[in-house]
Amino acid sequence: MSSSREFDIAFVGLKPGIHHYEYHIEDPFFEAYQEHRDFENCDALVKLALDKKTGFMMLKFEIGGSVKVSCDRCGNPLPIDLWDEFNIVVKLVDDPDKMNSQEEDPDVYYISKGESHLRVADWIYEFINLSIPMQKMCGEDEKGKAKCNPEVLDVLKKMEVESKEQSNPIWKGLEKFKDLDS
Repeated sequence: MSSSREFDIAFVGLKPGIHHYEYHIEDPFFEAYQEHRDFENCDALVKLALDKKTGFMMLKFEIGGSVKVSCDRCGNPLPIDLWDEFNIVVKLVDDPDKMNSQEEDPDVYYISKGESHLRVADWIYEFINLSIPMQKMCGEDEKGKAKCNPEVLDVLKKMEVESKEQSNPIWKGLEKFKDLDS
């Protein structure tokens, strides 16, 4: 992160209404979180619209940009476009720890009435990660053939055949139930 204060919003001095913020997120941002990422070359733009009301704020995060991941099937580098929206309601209360522990809605967050700044870095981190699809595959070409590395696909097919040939005798009796209609 270039500056820890860059992701702090001093909301006390803001007038009621909508306020806009933009954050350009690249790989150095994630170094502060010191955990393994399954992507690299992050180039994301996070647009934040903060709607300040009396006693609460509504935050709308728009995530856009791209990251590079590895294909789950063949391991080839795969560019992924990011696009997603997330909403958070931040309420000002006397006992935020108690309220946060009791709140079941993940889109509602409580802070103390005495707070003057809102830290959005953790939400940005979480929302970028949530914008990446769970399953990452190279896809198919116009003819319906997988774009994955053909050498890897051949090895996977050989492993599948070997796996079927070396079936465990423990399960042999269950094969007769495999094709029965329910």
